[in-house]
Amino acid sequence: MPRPVTLFTGQWADLPLEKLAPLAKSMGYDGLELACWGDHFDVDAAASSKKYIQEKWELLNDHGLTTFAISNHLVGQAVCDLIDERHKGLLSPAIWGDGDPEGVRKRAAKQMILTAKAARAFFDAKPGRKGVDDFPAVVNGFTGSSIWHTLYAFPPTSQAFWDKGFADFAKRWTPILDAFDKVNVNFALEVHPTEIAFDIVSAQRAVDAVKGHKRFGFNYDPSHLGYQGVDYVKFIRTFGNRIYHAHMKDVWWGHGDGTIGVFGGHSNFGDARRFWDFRSLGHGDIKFEDVIVALNDVGYRGPLSVEWEDIRMDRVHGATEAAAFVKKIDFPPSSVAFDAAFDKKNQ
Repeated sequence: MPRPVTLFTGQWADLPLEKLAPLAKSMGYDGLELACWGDHFDVDAAASSKKYIQEKWELLNDHGLTTFAISNHLVGQAVCDLIDERHKGLLSPAIWGDGDPEGVRKRAAKQMILTAKAARAFFDAKPGRKGVDDFPAVVNGFTGSSIWHTLYAFPPTSQAFWDKGFADFAKRWTPILDAFDKVNVNFALEVHPTEIAFDIVSAQRAVDAVKGHKRFGFNYDPSHLGYQGVDYVKFIRTFGNRIYHAHMKDVWWGHGDGTIGVFGGHSNFGDARRFWDFRSLGHGDIKFEDVIVALNDVGYRGPLSVEWEDIRMDRVHGATEAAAFVKKIDFPPSSVAFDAAFDKKNQ
């Protein structure tokens, strides 16, 4: 069977889940990738209340929806970042506290550990679950980075300096990953500018930094790779066994007026001068058939989750169109060799 198509709720957090769920079903989705903000998934409540979890599943089931992953990008971002006033708007008062950067990072790390426990409790209660491995628990998110600000190496940046950044990532995230392992949950980093991993080389360096920790993998998203000039299909083939979740998201590049480059020129999304912008699926430059072929080749059987962003398009129109687009381009892999019928014993 083709993979289920889900909707990442992060860009829909202005809608309560009780309104988003029927809307998502009407737009053609099979499930939701629940964001840990808005009222979509409360980590503290899920970690402490069976009633909360039961009510969440009942709401989803009432609308014919399911869930394969939860996402806690905002808290994860604060684990390694150089904290400033921008983070206050992303974090709860409890995590922000007095705003002392190291305190924020430590509280964010504790909350990510709690997120693993919440995810385990949530997916253990999934209706129809038959065994431990039937519904692998996945938490998608960001890691933050203490060295992203040195992306362009001037003043000159040494490898020793960057090594310290990856060491900081390993120091802060290895205990989190160990906690994920204790409850049988995978963490899937969305490889993305501003994170410790933002292309193939930095992703491998991140894997190496945590010594190949089996709980550290990726939420594959081609849109964050394509406009950088990174081979987004090669990423799949490089990290096939670490792709724990997949976003379907489109982007175009080379469409500006030549005044803004790949770094964005401190402009807003939707500015016609921009070199690149996120687009609704099928309206950008990502070759999704190549993506599906590669995902099939590496054995990915999880959901295809639409992360819908297109500042130029009505989101209900776009997300409806996107669900149909993904279902059209997805296909199951072959179970036989196409030329097997030439062998007489198969005739």
